[in-house]
Amino acid sequence: MRPTPAGRPFPASFAAAPALLVESLRPRQWIKNGFVLTPVLFAREAGDPGRLAAAFGAALVFSALSGAAYLLNDVVDRDADRLHPGKRNRPVASGRLGTGPALGAAAALAAASLGLAFALVPSGAAFAAAGFAALQALYSLGLKRLVFLDAMSIAAGFVLRVVAGGFAAEVVVSHWIVLCTFLLALFLGLSKRREELTTLEEGDRDRHRPVLGEYSRELLDQANVVVLGATIVCYALWTVSPESVAKFGSDRLVWTVPFVVYGLLRYLYLVHRGEAAGSPTDALLRDRPLLLCVALWLAVSSAIVYLG
Repeated sequence: MRPTPAGRPFPASFAAAPALLVESLRPRQWIKNGFVLTPVLFAREAGDPGRLAAAFGAALVFSALSGAAYLLNDVVDRDADRLHPGKRNRPVASGRLGTGPALGAAAALAAASLGLAFALVPSGAAFAAAGFAALQALYSLGLKRLVFLDAMSIAAGFVLRVVAGGFAAEVVVSHWIVLCTFLLALFLGLSKRREELTTLEEGDRDRHRPVLGEYSRELLDQANVVVLGATIVCYALWTVSPESVAKFGSDRLVWTVPFVVYGLLRYLYLVHRGEAAGSPTDALLRDRPLLLCVALWLAVSSAIVYLG
């Protein structure tokens, strides 16, 4: 590829653009949208084809919106991403994909997915999806520069996924699930900031992500201790709450607490060793103990919920 005067490659040809757009959508990260399925699973309605199909439809909408958000964020952060050892190779940051095609694709994808949402899923889920799209845009344009609000914005996005899943499947979303989702996502967001502080050179931190200048390892470690403890306590209380016992006909869901504790501590261990791969999704897919823990939690939880 012929270099530009600045040393970066020219944008890719029209024929190569689709492949670069797909790469920028980051399909590997769409596993996060599995949170949309949480309400229907814990409402014991996963055996209802209609509700399950509606939840999957909402998950697809959120996957498309997530892809659009990644494109917008890549355009906004293209100069800063060139300072990051991994992100510098992304299509927009590397110059292989122009900002015009990226923004055009993001707008088209967001408009199409929201149009389908309002046409095919209950209005509550569609409005939650619209709120998610607005939140992602605000995050890219400013919220990510505000200390703690950056991580809380990420957590709010996960809560909107859960709420949308409940509306789509027309099941009640427990306040316990909302609380656990928010705290878990906040823990992961703070852990990601902590890893960025470790990975980036001191001179590149502020230029890559300005909010990193407001954080320190000590501050993030203290915040994570608080959020980690709150997450575990909230989950444990949910498993033995009268509401859960009545719904599942058993208090055995408490047996899943050790899986949650180990999974969170394992991820924290990976973060402190610099092995979290820069993303909870990548860490989950690469780290076998963590992946096994999640699989066992899902298997045991499903058995208790549906056979309890």
